[in-house]
Amino acid sequence: MRVTMIGTGYVGLVSGACFADFGHDVTCVDKDASKIERLQRGEIPIYEPGLDELVERNVKEGRLHLTLDSAEAIRGADAVFIAVGTPSRRGDGHADLSYVYAAAEEIAQLMDGFTVVITKSTVPVGTGDEVEEIIRRTRPDADFAVVSNPEFLREGAAIGDFKRPDRVVIGTDDERARDVMRELYRPLNLNESPLMFVARRTSELIKYAANAFLAMKITYINEIADLCEAVGADVQQVSRGIGLDNRIGTKFLHAGPGYGGSCFPKDTLALVRTAQAYNAPIRLIEATVKVNDERKLKMADKVKAALGGELAGKTVGVLGLTFKPNTDDMRDAAALAIIPALQAAGAAVKAFDPQGMNEAGHLLDKVTFCVGPYDVAQDADALVIITEWDQFRALDLKRIKAAMRAPRIIDLRNIYRPDEVRALGFSYSSVGRA
Repeated sequence: MRVTMIGTGYVGLVSGACFADFGHDVTCVDKDASKIERLQRGEIPIYEPGLDELVERNVKEGRLHLTLDSAEAIRGADAVFIAVGTPSRRGDGHADLSYVYAAAEEIAQLMDGFTVVITKSTVPVGTGDEVEEIIRRTRPDADFAVVSNPEFLREGAAIGDFKRPDRVVIGTDDERARDVMRELYRPLNLNESPLMFVARRTSELIKYAANAFLAMKITYINEIADLCEAVGADVQQVSRGIGLDNRIGTKFLHAGPGYGGSCFPKDTLALVRTAQAYNAPIRLIEATVKVNDERKLKMADKVKAALGGELAGKTVGVLGLTFKPNTDDMRDAAALAIIPALQAAGAAVKAFDPQGMNEAGHLLDKVTFCVGPYDVAQDADALVIITEWDQFRALDLKRIKAAMRAPRIIDLRNIYRPDEVRALGFSYSSVGRA
């Protein structure tokens, strides 16, 4: 099938490359000339394990095309995906749909013959209706169907998630569109991945409801972690004890500095605003948003407490800047709240991240970026683990201690055992453990 992907960001590029790997003829189009030029040179603008090889292979084999020419990409396409950004709108927290609507208008002007227009971007309930209205108004004679097909890709594991999904949600009542979507995802039949056909508005809500639930689960265990510290319990054992109940499950029950990234912060806020607009407020998610925002600053307070409440003249080393491992994404990362709070209290901050330092350099001021963990530890009064990259899990702690001015570790991801670290002479603080 001929497939067009509008937008070569995280979702568009991963989805386009995977569809091409299925054997479809895919064209990814973007307005950013520099991004397309980089992609055509084989430079991937985001860090996602395996994506560079996937793009290179499918471009070489002629199934994946990268272009600025919207007309070339859209005319004759069987399916056109809208995979543009929907950031939180400044001022009110609603999703900014201007890029989605602009894409819809452009598609209407250029499509040829029956075309399935698929919203892959995360959008509020009712956006598909607006896209349909824009196309109908722009091109009254158009033969098309608008479908909702939300993505459920985890950064750092996106290719596996696309090719071996838990489910593929497709929102449409149009039978011709259903046939196109079945053919697009036919290669997944081998994995018996369920295609879930629902109404378009239901599909749009499924995406927000899923992300909000997971965000709430993270926030819940963080609140339990605070209680564990107060009563002398161990949050990791509590997490395991409740997670073994198959009604609850073990995933997203890891205490830490709060959620971040490209999805959870904006999607929870957008769901809150949508629910309020329909006079059906979701108070659990409202509380989740508020608690998570406060959580990151609370972690800065934990670091201050470990240093006796006085940071003036102290040097704090930070390991991990991105919101999670295996990505270079700094959006709403805990480090963006914790580091400025430490600096405001008088600390000098040095940091290392395997992939995030380039982007962090644009977002953080007066941070000394280092070449590795041991460089960060040199002459530091405390070492703070914010992101649980694998290479931080088995550090030579004796070497770390020898490098530091004072042997203090504040482990915000609980990747070390307290007794083992303290036995080496460290002052050690973690999350939700006595």
